[in-house]
Amino acid sequence: MSTQVTTGRARFSYCNVAQARRNEMNGKDEFSTQVLVPKTDTETIAALKAAAKLALTAKFGDKIPKTVRNPMRDGDTETKSDGSPLGDEYAGCYYFNTKSSKKPGIIDANGRDLITSDAVVSGDFGRVAVNAYAYDAAGNRGVAFGLNHVMLMEKGTPLGSAKVSAAAAFGIAAPAAGSYDDVKSAVESDDEW
Repeated sequence: MSTQVTTGRARFSYCNVAQARRNEMNGKDEFSTQVLVPKTDTETIAALKAAAKLALTAKFGDKIPKTVRNPMRDGDTETKSDGSPLGDEYAGCYYFNTKSSKKPGIIDANGRDLITSDAVVSGDFGRVAVNAYAYDAAGNRGVAFGLNHVMLMEKGTPLGSAKVSAAAAFGIAAPAAGSYDDVKSAVESDDEW
């Protein structure tokens, strides 16, 4: 048993894995994402729970506090801080936050490094490698998951405030592959030009 877990296929939300973002609560720049794990992935869920329990035991021994913060949340029952329901993408999932002060390794499904800031965004599907750790700070006790690595498996429909393409913003259908060359050769062959 280990505190290290590599998840199965999950969906990313609030994804800031390629570029650090300022954490308003602690003032530090962090790489982070929320990971939505389907409830049907019982293997990943069991591994995350076991890693969390092991981290608690390592930190507190046999004196684990009665009230500790659980990093796993139920997407079917949790609500936003204002009491409104979570988005449809949370249905049928458990979710957790993961973060790191160091940039995680980011690869595609073939092991190629992904380096652009928009390579992995909220709504994409992939896997994460995390490390469970327990904390006891300022009266807050619980378990969190540190972000080690990210694997992009599939691009998904963007969540939240992700921008649409310029063509879509102006209601223009994306040009077919090679259409520029077709127009260029038509213009060059037109005698009236």
